[in-house]
Amino acid sequence: MAKRLDSAGLTFRQDYFGDPAGWTALVCLLRDIFGIDIGPLRQLGGPDPTSMPFGWFDAEGELAANISAFALPFVLNGRIVHAAGLQSGAVRPAWRGRGLYRDVTVKALDWCEKQGFEAVILYTDKPSLYEAYGFRAIPLHRYEGPAPDPSSSAARARPLLPTNADDLALLQALLKGRSPVSTSLAVTVNAAMFLINTQFDPDIRISFLAERQAVIAWKINEAGRFSLLDIVAAEIPSLAVILGGLEIAPASVEVLFRPDKLGWKGVPQPLESGTRLMLRGLGDATPDFPAMLSPMAEF
Repeated sequence: MAKRLDSAGLTFRQDYFGDPAGWTALVCLLRDIFGIDIGPLRQLGGPDPTSMPFGWFDAEGELAANISAFALPFVLNGRIVHAAGLQSGAVRPAWRGRGLYRDVTVKALDWCEKQGFEAVILYTDKPSLYEAYGFRAIPLHRYEGPAPDPSSSAARARPLLPTNADDLALLQALLKGRSPVSTSLAVTVNAAMFLINTQFDPDIRISFLAERQAVIAWKINEAGRFSLLDIVAAEIPSLAVILGGLEIAPASVEVLFRPDKLGWKGVPQPLESGTRLMLRGLGDATPDFPAMLSPMAEF
């Protein structure tokens, strides 16, 4: 049986990202619990404007428990799903066992239903925690295979720095007009998540193919393995054009989404990760082909 809510000494608040103190309290909570810093998001355009946080605050303004909902439309099997995402779910150790996390989760899901979202998705390393709320895990797959010959006609790409004002403005404009990277499973809008994810991993490179008006998020390791994380463009360029623009000829390739728009066929492999993608709604729908959401859309 779920524990009854014990909120003694706390105050419930909703929709506090416009309050600098409220935002700072969330930054501190996620830093303290998960060791991640979302503070730079303020300089990258701010949190998703559709975000709706739910939280319990103590008398000093510290955030004891939080979860945030936001609009996250995505493509599943060729159809755009009017969906929400849940993120930033956390409870400070001193306040656990009092029903606070269950309370904010129920409030967030109720809000999603009132907004008319047909589905809700989240990432978690504790899938059993969310099964009680009707969530189920979606199997995820990446693709791997030999690299195609780079296109010799592709114009040279240049690096982008999201912390540079001009580069940030370009990125933000392209993110607004992006196409899904796959017809099987892909987000349609995720500007805030893409931008903050550029700051979490120093190995991620962001390159701009000006001729194609395409932004490429990628990595390459010491063994010459090229990892394609995401593409932000109105029209998705082929993998051969991408490699030509980056001026690399990798030993092998992995694509972290279904590569149905890349003019390249890799072999699907189950994604080995401690984090699971969970879906609530849409019956028993799953991708018709092995697929995964880009890591740049993780939240």
